[in-house]
Amino acid sequence: MATVNNVDNIANARPSKTYTVVVVGGGSAGISVAAQLAQYPQFKGGKNQILVVEPNDYHYYQPLWTFVGAGLKPFEESRKPTKDIIPDRSDWLQDRVKGFFPERNMILTEKGEHIAYDFLVVAPGIQVNWNAIEGLSSALGKDGVCSNYHEEHVKSTAKFVSEFKGGNAIFTQPATPIKCAGAPQKIMYCAEEAFRERGIREKSSVSLYSGMGKIFAVDKYAEVLKKICAERDIKYNLQHNLVAVRPESKEAVFSVPNGEKVSVKYDLLHVSPPMMAPTFLKNSPEGFTNADGWVNVDKVTTRHVKFPNVFSLGDASSMPTSKTAAAAARQSGVTVWNLVAAIDKREGGAEYDGYTSCPLVTGKGKLILAEFDYSLNPQETFFFNQAQELRSMYYLTADAIPAIYWNGMLKGRWTGPGTYRRLLNPFGSN
Repeated sequence: MATVNNVDNIANARPSKTYTVVVVGGGSAGISVAAQLAQYPQFKGGKNQILVVEPNDYHYYQPLWTFVGAGLKPFEESRKPTKDIIPDRSDWLQDRVKGFFPERNMILTEKGEHIAYDFLVVAPGIQVNWNAIEGLSSALGKDGVCSNYHEEHVKSTAKFVSEFKGGNAIFTQPATPIKCAGAPQKIMYCAEEAFRERGIREKSSVSLYSGMGKIFAVDKYAEVLKKICAERDIKYNLQHNLVAVRPESKEAVFSVPNGEKVSVKYDLLHVSPPMMAPTFLKNSPEGFTNADGWVNVDKVTTRHVKFPNVFSLGDASSMPTSKTAAAAARQSGVTVWNLVAAIDKREGGAEYDGYTSCPLVTGKGKLILAEFDYSLNPQETFFFNQAQELRSMYYLTADAIPAIYWNGMLKGRWTGPGTYRRLLNPFGSN
């Protein structure tokens, strides 16, 4: 763990600005929190109240990249300029955070600004570790190697899937936490369907190589996915973690539990890379993050376990649930409620139960809508069984949910389907 002195000597530093709330990260979680806060009377009419620190020019709705990679949606539908999604009554600092100093209620940015806060919300997302796989960075976008986890290379996925003429198509999933744990499979099912439609399926082998021990964490949905793989002759290999790509021989190299390395030839290789907590979180005092580098919060309240004026949500938090926009939406409502209560010096009481959702696209017009909680118990919104391929859930995910995201969640008007679940499935009958 880095110390304050490793980052900069700020013992005598004076803040350039002071805000009531500083939100680190302009992704799904951060913008949702800022937008909700801006609607409270405590944040109307004053200056220097909410600051969003976000370095990127564009904001991406990444769940749409499965559809982009499958050639079902244009890439432009997945992004908007960051300046257009910063909430009203919020300031935007286009910079990166270099270090946290919660003992002084201050952050330091890469451009050297010291920003003070009364309350801090840490939501910088997750860091994709492309370099953890030997040979991957130089191979991406060439000769059939692609990934839906990058704004540039998702376009290569669509190209390589459409140009595939047969052979060995491999789709990988790492052993680390990742954004949307179902995404490595979703593009596989869509690609397999495309191969069948083009009449090349009989000369194609489609395989999932996953570093995980199960095809999906929740048994109810895992059983359906295994059945789909059997029906469509998709092979899945568990506890196979991609460690190297050899583009010159078109081989993917996997590590297996006994320590050996297994090499597999590929003609198409879609890589879901390993991910990790953002490295700049290391530049924080002892106890700010847990042993794995995630911001150390109470999993029910989203409040920091050591620094009571710090909250964290989304992919960078230590909450042990699947890292999805759906999880961030629910967490944002809990975070804002408890944060505003803390500002007012009262008890918050809002609780997060681990709700998350993974829309498992299995082809055009087919989707299994997985919803579950910390205990991996299904927490389905609708009265019917969602563990089946449904056209209605496909169009909900492809068309309705993106609209809810841009016009609801990022505007502070959507914190998940809890209210609808209580109306549509009050007894949790499925």
